[in-house]
Amino acid sequence: MSHPTTNFMEKYMTPIAVLLGAVIIAFALAFGHGAMTGNTGAAGGQQPAGAADVSKIITKDEPFIGPANAPVTMAVYFDYQCPFCKQFDQQTLPQIIDKYEKTGKVKIYFKDFQFLGSDSTAGAEFGRAVWALYPDQYYPWLTAMFAAQDAEGDQGFGDQESIIAMTKAQVPGVDTAKTVAYIQANQSAIDAAISADRAEGASMGINGTPSIVVGKKLFYALSPADFTSQITAEIEAELK
Repeated sequence: MSHPTTNFMEKYMTPIAVLLGAVIIAFALAFGHGAMTGNTGAAGGQQPAGAADVSKIITKDEPFIGPANAPVTMAVYFDYQCPFCKQFDQQTLPQIIDKYEKTGKVKIYFKDFQFLGSDSTAGAEFGRAVWALYPDQYYPWLTAMFAAQDAEGDQGFGDQESIIAMTKAQVPGVDTAKTVAYIQANQSAIDAAISADRAEGASMGINGTPSIVVGKKLFYALSPADFTSQITAEIEAELK
């Protein structure tokens, strides 16, 4: 899990109480469970009752996939520069989409929790413009963003220029000139929406990415397999 701090130790190992989680992660990696996030919590990251509630999230003008009237809502708080978000998008989310979103049971909101530098912000701004202008292309664009992701932070891929080049090459149907013009014309509103998502997440106890809310449970710091199994279990509980 990526965290909004300024160096590796702070990003992945704070507060001190989370050191125990790091030990658990080390053992998990040693036994071949794959890359895990940098924080752990009981019950798959479930916050105390009332800390998380997907029914209270901002939905107006927020990117989502799935039918608007789906019985279950899921919110994914992410950063475009977070490697664990890329892992989640490539390994867990496709399974959730195939089983629940494509069958009309779940709609999935994508919530900005950008903190890993100016490239994170550039991605968030571009993403909101894509959603506003080309909503059907938003999720293909998002997956292309994660596929292109390289080193975390403001280096390599992720500034507006590289996002434009990637979008032209990988996402047909998105006019990048119009997208940039939209960002420029709506800069204040876009940045306010990005900030509102992060404040909303923080109010639910989110302090890193990826963090996923279903019902009144917040999931974080899990291996891909555990993310899949625990989110699936909660969706099934919500569908009953």
